[in-house]
Amino acid sequence: MPTFDDREKAFENKYAHDQEMQFRAEARRNKLMGLWVADLLGKSGEAAADYAKAVVKADFEEAGHEDVMRKVLGDLDGRVSEAEVRAKYEELLTVAKGQLLNED
Repeated sequence: MPTFDDREKAFENKYAHDQEMQFRAEARRNKLMGLWVADLLGKSGEAAADYAKAVVKADFEEAGHEDVMRKVLGDLDGRVSEAEVRAKYEELLTVAKGQLLNED
């Protein structure tokens, strides 16, 4: 029968795994967002990949996702409504999580 320490360790491991998966999903979502915005900006190939990396990097400026929103909304300069961008951002988190689950 597992001891309390074993259970505690299992919960700690699960928490660490969940946090890692959340981080990976958010990074993947930001990459997908970058590729979507790059397409809207007429970028393709290496330019689109570079833009997606810049969006991922923008997420490290501050806690939360507003740093990413500021970047993409500023770059889009009104081409797409803020509501549409935010909806796409939420949608892409689900897509990113699905992609990660299919990789494991």
